Amino acid sequence: MTVHIDNMTRVFDSPNADRIVAVDELSLTIEDGEFLTLVGPSGCGKTTTLRCVAGLDTPTAGTIRVDDRDVTELPPQQRDVALLFQDIALYPHMSVRKNMEYGLKIAGVPEDERREHVAEAAALLQIGDQLDKMPASLSGGQQQRVALGRSLVRDPSVFLFDEPMSDLDAKLKRELRPVVQRITDEIGCPVLYVTHDQEEAMTMSDRIAIMDDGELQQAGSPKNVYSEPTNDFVGEFIGQPAMEFFDARVESANGTAAVSLGEHTVSLPATAAELEGYVDGPVRVGVRPQQIGIGDPAEGIEAEHVLDEPLGDETHSIFETEFGDVTVVTHADFDGDAETDYGLVLDESATQLFDPDSGVRIH
Repeated sequence: MTVHIDNMTRVFDSPNADRIVAVDELSLTIEDGEFLTLVGPSGCGKTTTLRCVAGLDTPTAGTIRVDDRDVTELPPQQRDVALLFQDIALYPHMSVRKNMEYGLKIAGVPEDERREHVAEAAALLQIGDQLDKMPASLSGGQQQRVALGRSLVRDPSVFLFDEPMSDLDAKLKRELRPVVQRITDEIGCPVLYVTHDQEEAMTMSDRIAIMDDGELQQAGSPKNVYSEPTNDFVGEFIGQPAMEFFDARVESANGTAAVSLGEHTVSLPATAAELEGYVDGPVRVGVRPQQIGIGDPAEGIEAEHVLDEPLGDETHSIFETEFGDVTVVTHADFDGDAETDYGLVLDESATQLFDPDSGVRIH
């Protein structure tokens, strides 16, 4: 199965305001067996997109196809999709087994076949010893596995997840991420996963689609969107800590290019010809905090140490500069001194340039 979203738009009318364009001409394909994650800030349109694919909402324009079948107007029960919500919503008066088989029972599947499907799903989810327990006696992670199993037993053509781990603590999330990956690999169908947690997106996905204000900004592998963001929004949204940006000017000397950041100059692995139209003009410089070094004031952007955030294997150090506060990923044993003057040294090979008006990456 392959899911095709073609020029889909969803507009909501408001009696007290202008029309709200939740999704704006979105085109996206989820290949068979692919795990694609929609990620973006609240209100960007990712959940609306998922609801349209699920059949819980209808696009204002555009089409949704599963293979060659147009499902745009079909109700959810005719789409053969499984949807796992943020709200686990298990039936409290039913055992785990009955919760997992309930959908099959409603569909008229014989009892022996239902039990076989439940046993297989429970084995994959490692909850075979929990089948006769009631949901209230389970931990949050176990309840989420039951909810996952309830969808899994249906053997769907498309699997949809709507922020299923947002209510879980960090430890449970780390435990469940490989479980979800293993299960979806076993199913082998297209997976559309919606989350605001970019760590989930980066660690679980074959591809990530980043949305903002109803529009698709970029779709690609986690490595691709991290290292080659299509614009400054993607660069800032993907990655922790966020990409740092500096207002600068492009300079040219003997055919080579550099950017001046105040009194500091950074050479670029680019020629002036490659930056035609930007020489002697403004530009935004973007660099990851992991690619900023600490040196003497003469070596980089002058900075004063503000504070350190030790994280065990690394430290996030915040410095005050003429460009505002800048976060740098330093060694675990780094201990900044407010009385010492520092210089922030940008890795020239990792420096990226963005158009100051459109935000599009130009180098």
